[in-house]
Amino acid sequence: QVQLVESGGGLVQPGGSLRLSCAASGISVTVSLMGWYRQAPGKERELVAVMSSSANYADSVKGRFFISRDNAKNMVYLQMNVLKPEDTAVYYCTGVAWGQRYWGQGTQVTVSS
Repeated sequence: QVQLVESGGGLVQPGGSLRLSCAASGISVTVSLMGWYRQAPGKERELVAVMSSSANYADSVKGRFFISRDNAKNMVYLQMNVLKPEDTAVYYCTGVAWGQRYWGQGTQVTVSS
């Protein structure tokens, strides 16, 4: 059974930083395509960052967000810097394995003064 559990969301002021964590079980972050999506109120879910052998980012977060993984802990992270109000959303960890995409339950990130 695959489980992805996000943590690290919260309220942060504009210009601040947060690090999201995704604890994976039943799926290896080392060999699977892992990533982060987000969904703001009234908007569709959108790609933020993905990682396989290399990392790719949405244009809106390039240079501010960084995806990484810890193979030993089987975890994926999203370091978010210089946060903006438009980054406010529920952030979801996702992984692809055996031809199927899996999702976490999401963690809320709110950027507001």
